[in-house]
Amino acid sequence: MTNGEYLRYVALGDSQTEGIGDGDDTIGLRGFADRLAEHLAAVNPGLRYANLAVRGRLAGQVRAEQLAPALALRPDLVSVVAGVNDLLRPRFDAVEVAGHLEEMFAAFTAAGAHVVTVTVPDLGEIAPLARPLGSRVSGLNHHIRAAAARHGVTVAEIGPQPVATDRRLWSADRLHVSPVGHERIAAALAEALRLPGSDDSWTLPLPPLAAPGPFQAAGAELRWVAGFLGPWIGRRLRGRSSGDGRTAKRPELLPLG
Repeated sequence: MTNGEYLRYVALGDSQTEGIGDGDDTIGLRGFADRLAEHLAAVNPGLRYANLAVRGRLAGQVRAEQLAPALALRPDLVSVVAGVNDLLRPRFDAVEVAGHLEEMFAAFTAAGAHVVTVTVPDLGEIAPLARPLGSRVSGLNHHIRAAAARHGVTVAEIGPQPVATDRRLWSADRLHVSPVGHERIAAALAEALRLPGSDDSWTLPLPPLAAPGPFQAAGAELRWVAGFLGPWIGRRLRGRSSGDGRTAKRPELLPLG
């Protein structure tokens, strides 16, 4: 398939693909995968779309839980975006995480589907407490690129773009992208897939924003630790996940609208 001629799109992944940060559980989640499906449907109105992503899932869980159901849907386009949850865990192995992604790349391409994925921005530019994770991010991106090259997978190079770490692209929890961030990811994927009407405008910076003063910045960090980091650490200590008891929001291939 070329030039957007896709009719069966399936999205796999974790909270970003599910759409956390773009809507909520009351009004519904949109997210970059829904937005990409809209790009695709503009080219092919007959598109059908499924989203198997579940928040909190590690890359190995995405492979174990979502690969077989996705293959059964016989997609011609698949997005595989996972690994950030692994980055945040104390024990992280970039080779192991990329290995789970590569197993999915191999299975889908062997079945005749086109696969698209992304690289990850430096989380330390978004949350200062995450700066020690910089080497993990670069290592994971290196292995994602290598695995993608081995299987003909399209990579949307979001990670290196300066705009990717603009905090306006991120939600207040700094773990999930905002509606603007989801819009940019969808546009990056559309450009990587060379969909008609796509371009590199998603890389353009947002208008300048006044930098906060030192007291404002310190207050923001304290609020983030209390409101988001603390509860996240609490779930990890209890062995809980935000995705416990949840299932895919869109398990079947359905038309948009």
